[in-house]
Amino acid sequence: MDSSTRYSRQLLFSPIGPQGQEKLANKKAVIVGMGALGTVLANHLVRAGVGHVRMIDRDFVEPSNLQRQMLYDEADANQHTPKAIAAADKLRTINSTVSIEGIIADLHAGNAESLLSDADVILDGSDNFQVRYLINDVAIKYGKPWVYGGAVSSRGMFAVIRPGITPCFRCLFPHAPAGRGETCDTVGVLGPLVSIIASYQATEAMKLLIGDLEHLNPHLEQFDIWQNDHDQLPISSGQNPECPACVKKEFESLTLKDTREEFATLCGRDTVQIRPSYPVSVDLTLLAKRYAPLGGIEHNRFLLRFRTDDYTLVFFQDGRVLVQGTDDVTIARSLYARYVGH
Repeated sequence: MDSSTRYSRQLLFSPIGPQGQEKLANKKAVIVGMGALGTVLANHLVRAGVGHVRMIDRDFVEPSNLQRQMLYDEADANQHTPKAIAAADKLRTINSTVSIEGIIADLHAGNAESLLSDADVILDGSDNFQVRYLINDVAIKYGKPWVYGGAVSSRGMFAVIRPGITPCFRCLFPHAPAGRGETCDTVGVLGPLVSIIASYQATEAMKLLIGDLEHLNPHLEQFDIWQNDHDQLPISSGQNPECPACVKKEFESLTLKDTREEFATLCGRDTVQIRPSYPVSVDLTLLAKRYAPLGGIEHNRFLLRFRTDDYTLVFFQDGRVLVQGTDDVTIARSLYARYVGH
C-alpha cells in the first residue's frame, strides 16, 4: 500500500506533513504494559506509521479485559494468549510497514535498561508506581522522554516527562500511594476514559517524535469524565531540588537488591506473581508432560495453566509463575515450593 495514500489525512495536517511523517517512520516507541492504555497507544502509533513499536507485557488476555482493551477478542481470551503476542499479531494485520515487537516480560531492574534505553520515546501503559519509577530511572539515565498515563474508575491523568527539562516522575510523586490504592480491578474503569487518556499520550508522543517541542503539554492534566471535571496542574517549576532521581542521580529502582525469587501480589487480581532471581528458559512442553498425570492442564506455546484444588498456576517461558486464587504470599510460596521447587 502506498504510504501517501495510507497517511494522506495525516500528511494534510500541516504540523506533521511529509517531513514529520518521514521522522515518524524512523523512530522507535516502547510501550510498557499492554492493558487498556497500552492497546490504545499501540493502535494509534502503529496506524500513524511510527517505524518501530516495541510492546512489553507480562500477562495474558482474560475475558474481563475485553470491555476496554481494544486489540483483543474472545479467541485471545479463550486461548489465554499473552497480551504482547495478541497485540503484535493484530497490529501486523493493520500496518505491515511498521516493525512490531511483542515481548512477554515482567519489567524489572535486570531487564529495564536493555528494553527501554534504545527508545526515542517511552509510553506508560502500566498500572503501578514501581514500574513507573523504573521507567523514570531509565529515562533519566539515558536522557529519554516519556509520557506518563493513568486511568481508574472515571478519573485519569497524563504528563510529559523530559529529563533535564521538566520535573521527573519522582519529583511529582515522591512516594507510591500508601496501601494498594484504587485500581481497575478494585473500583473498575470506563472504557471511554482509557481511550481519552491514551489518545492524549499518543499525541504527545507524536509531538516528541517529530520534534515539535513548542506544542508539548506543560501540565499534569487530570480528568473525571463522569463528573465532567478537567484540571490542569502546571508542573514546569515542580522539580524537587533534593530529588534522588533527577538531581542526585541515585537510581534506586535499577539497583538489584535481592538474589531470591521475587513474590509480588497483583493488586485486585487475587494473584501472586513469582519471578526467578536469574534468567531461565522453561520448556513448556516438558512441563506439560510432567504435570499431565495430575490433570487440569491447559497449554499453548507461550504459557501453561495448571489447576490444583482452589488455585491455578500459570507458567511462562521466562520462568515466571502466577498463582491465581490467592493474594497471600505465604500460600503462593508454599504452592511454588510444592510444584516448582527452588
